[in-house]
Amino acid sequence: MTPLSPPAMLDVTCLRRVRPWGADAVDIDIADGRITAIRPAATDPIGVREFDGRGLLALPGIVNAHAHLDKSWWGLPWQSYGGEGGTDGRIRHERAQRDALGIPSIERSAVVLRELVRHGTTAIRSHVDVDLGVGLRGVEAVEQAAARYEGALDVQIVAFPRDGILRRPGVLDLLREAAGRDSVNWVGGLDPATIDRDPVGQIDALVALAADTGVGIDIHLHDPAELGAFQIELLVERTQRHGLGGRVNIAHGFAVADLAPARRRDLLAAMGEAGVSMTTVAPLRNAQLPLAELDAAGVALGLGTDGIRDLWSPYGTGDTLGVAWQYARAGGLVRDDDLLRVVKLATSAGAWAVGRELHDLVEGARADIVLVDAENPMDALVRQPERALVIAGGRALHVA
Repeated sequence: MTPLSPPAMLDVTCLRRVRPWGADAVDIDIADGRITAIRPAATDPIGVREFDGRGLLALPGIVNAHAHLDKSWWGLPWQSYGGEGGTDGRIRHERAQRDALGIPSIERSAVVLRELVRHGTTAIRSHVDVDLGVGLRGVEAVEQAAARYEGALDVQIVAFPRDGILRRPGVLDLLREAAGRDSVNWVGGLDPATIDRDPVGQIDALVALAADTGVGIDIHLHDPAELGAFQIELLVERTQRHGLGGRVNIAHGFAVADLAPARRRDLLAAMGEAGVSMTTVAPLRNAQLPLAELDAAGVALGLGTDGIRDLWSPYGTGDTLGVAWQYARAGGLVRDDDLLRVVKLATSAGAWAVGRELHDLVEGARADIVLVDAENPMDALVRQPERALVIAGGRALHVA
């Protein structure tokens, strides 16, 4: 396949006549990749390296808190779903087929990044497979694909042991090696009870690695009900014991939605106290994580796209705002306050997932801005309009 051309990027000095969060029109000045001033919209002509927002709605750049940039076959001929179901069955199918598709590779990751950017994503936390078959090739491919954006696009990596840790001797050493790379901010895990069949062993290994190296933990946990809750409790206890608050995330966490209300309340309270966060991809086959209860307990929640057209599923477009729509619709959220809260999960309130204290349309923030033709954020969520302009780190990466 012909290599993708480097992404076109244009420095922006001012974004004119835009409506942040649906407010009155303003001009947003940008320098050195940051918002330097927000002032009433001027009427003078548009200057060089200025963009006319034409009164469009401005939102902070979309944060994808759970992606898999190394795994997609997007850009290749259609791949029919095959193999067995279930987590272990999908792992076996992927191991058998990925080499023939050139997965992982720089080009496969570059295609996914291009689609994420087109949908307004400016910051990404991506799980990248680390196992005995690919070693660190996936990490290297994602690093190089992201490097094409010269720092404008914020891509952070979770070294993800897709094939288990303890059941594959040598994987823990690979994770430790990955944790030494600048791009790797977290190490992952996968269903300690059902994949490694040793929940205490896998969790203790990950916690020790995090404590030794300074990286965080972002663990896939699909196990339901009490089995899942038991593993969450193990993580909470060890997070508190080792002072890892704010550095441990549970991806999917289906068990939380399965529990009885009183049991869930106590578990979420413990997670909030320990500083354990959650991410969801809003799967339609499961009950959704209860946003109001997470907020009440102080448990941060992020939204992500998961895998996109990969050997696990042919679905996915790379649109995290689309996932936000799915989360709101499936959860029965209809009131303006709730819809706005969901938009913020995908934008400003997703800052924690990429290690930012501030991600918003305010002075001093990184200039990550998305323009859409919508009346307000709620309208943008329910209609999913095309992203008219995507600016990341002060550079225009996509213009519709």
